[in-house]
Amino acid sequence: MTFTNGDTDNGATTKSVKIAPGSVKYHMQTLKTVLNSLAHMLIGLVCILTLFFAFYRGLPTSMTNIHIALTVIGYQFLMAQGILSLCPHNAWSAHLTLGHKKRIHWILQIMGSILAIAGSALYILNKPVHWNTLHGKYGLVALVFTIASLFNGVTSLYAFELRKVIPIPGKLSKLSHICFGIVAYAASSASLCYGYDKGFFKMYMDSDVNTYFLMGFTVVLTVVVILNPIITFVEKLFR
Repeated sequence: MTFTNGDTDNGATTKSVKIAPGSVKYHMQTLKTVLNSLAHMLIGLVCILTLFFAFYRGLPTSMTNIHIALTVIGYQFLMAQGILSLCPHNAWSAHLTLGHKKRIHWILQIMGSILAIAGSALYILNKPVHWNTLHGKYGLVALVFTIASLFNGVTSLYAFELRKVIPIPGKLSKLSHICFGIVAYAASSASLCYGYDKGFFKMYMDSDVNTYFLMGFTVVLTVVVILNPIITFVEKLFR
């Protein structure tokens, strides 16, 4: 069996590496590929079901539906794909050089962050009471860490240039960026699950059981998406 991840430190594509069938590495690579496929299926399922709720009466005009549409597309689609784009086993980006993966990553993250921040800000401005529910509190955490990750991502992207002006350790910049991104995405998923728990969404899903299944799918999706960043964080921390 042959695997290639296209990753090198200088952005060049690596040669395909043959892995002996039946070896531990063979099974681990297969598991990672299966998990990546599962992540893409769950992204589609979660986004389609949630966005259908926001659009089922046409273009969203209520602030709640606009908030749902912007944040779900921002967090659960664009930012999730941005995180997965750096994974060496990601279906649509595995053949790309590391340089191209990074470029796609920050484009998707910027687009996702803008939509998520806009969706959160619009809802905050039109709601008299703020952060009095777990949905709102986790949403606030996601918003704060999304903004932090967005600015920190710029310093991480230009870490080499910035070190010439400001003595910031490159390792610290990258570690904090990964950490902020993990917290932002995990908090957004927690907020989404508490949003599913609201009465009007349960009515849309037709039963509590269907709603809890969707919550479970969201949890599994979140774990799979942030798994590679967590591994990368630990590796960089102890390197």
